[in-house]
Amino acid sequence: MAKYSNQKNGLIEQEIAEAAQEIKNGNIVLFPTETVYGIGANALNEKAVKKIFEAKGRASDNPLIVHVSNIEMVKNIVKEINNIEKKLIEKFWPGPLTIIFNRKSEKIIPNVVTANLNTVGIRMPSNKIAKELIEKAGVPIAAPSANVSGKPSGTKVEDIIEELQNKVAYILDGGSSDIGLESTVIKVENNKINILRPGKITKEELEEVVKNVQIDEHVLGKVEKNEAVSSPGMKYRHYAPNTKCIMVYSKSKEKMINKINELTNKTTKEGKKVLVLGRKSNLEKYISSQKWNEGETLNEIAKNIFTLLRKVDKENVDLVIIEGVGEEALGLAITNRLIRACEYNYIII
Repeated sequence: MAKYSNQKNGLIEQEIAEAAQEIKNGNIVLFPTETVYGIGANALNEKAVKKIFEAKGRASDNPLIVHVSNIEMVKNIVKEINNIEKKLIEKFWPGPLTIIFNRKSEKIIPNVVTANLNTVGIRMPSNKIAKELIEKAGVPIAAPSANVSGKPSGTKVEDIIEELQNKVAYILDGGSSDIGLESTVIKVENNKINILRPGKITKEELEEVVKNVQIDEHVLGKVEKNEAVSSPGMKYRHYAPNTKCIMVYSKSKEKMINKINELTNKTTKEGKKVLVLGRKSNLEKYISSQKWNEGETLNEIAKNIFTLLRKVDKENVDLVIIEGVGEEALGLAITNRLIRACEYNYIII
């Protein structure tokens, strides 16, 4: 069983140092970032990184993000940092932005990290525990979200400790994640920014650096089995509870509420139980006997949604109906996660 350290009341230098030593020893560590919790290993150690895939049950063609604590770590890994990437680093690092670079060599970053691609995703977390862990380990840390593959990402240790405590050497508990959704992943090509996975850093914010920002077609669409992807979160079943889910959205609040009530009525007449996840201000308008507050603002919904999705399987319901939020600003990232959690089972009116 993993050694557990509760960091909620402040940083404990010695315990972070112990976790960093486990990284040096080729083991894996569960640690907080500002986005979600990560399960990490020395990105330069192939055997160590393979332990991540084993712990998560992750497909080998799903690349990992490499976390760094300083720009020198980046320079050691990538071929070059172009002018647009430099501007993005200056504006958004440390923070929830992952940039896909061309890597130098598989002798530095092993193929297991990059899914055999010539590119590598890198970010510099702003979370103090994560940053200090990387600094004390002295190596970049490859880390996907801390969860068994396919399940909602972990935003607090309580949600993930049961499934991962016997698979990692050390757990650093930093309380709830500030953001609750994984980082924005982008790639710069031909002086354009392509958003591969939306996150807290929005299209609108990226446009302050470069006017030409596009959203990859796979952000809201499916990826075929034989397609290679350069970002995690694009392929395979993601963020999904076992209970069947459906997302419903309309720009008209009245239409959305009516449709959710229509689905609820139809399902309950079949003798099945329905749970509705909706904004606090809308809950009283739903006819379901079970309804949960997903938050009111986009920031609140982003922070709450993975924890709520993890809880629904304990409720013994047959269908979860989730209010959609649209695609503006942070809503794009939330919608991206929800349509995957619903396995593309959604209604837009």
